[in-house]
Amino acid sequence: METVTFAVAGMTCGGCVASVTRVLRSVPGVDEVEVKLTPGSARVTFDPVRASAPALRAAIEQAGYDVTG
Repeated sequence: METVTFAVAGMTCGGCVASVTRVLRSVPGVDEVEVKLTPGSARVTFDPVRASAPALRAAIEQAGYDVTG
């Protein structure tokens, strides 16, 4: 398992946190997801054979949020 943390911009409420959590959990190979409104972050533990950091980043961006840093 690998863990990556993304800085996520554009989240303004608990609904945003739920949306980012939902899209990340839908990526095959994701084991754990922790999304925080403040400071705007998403920590994801995933199986690197089934998922990748770029795929996770793309999922967040496709949900309408910006991944910074």
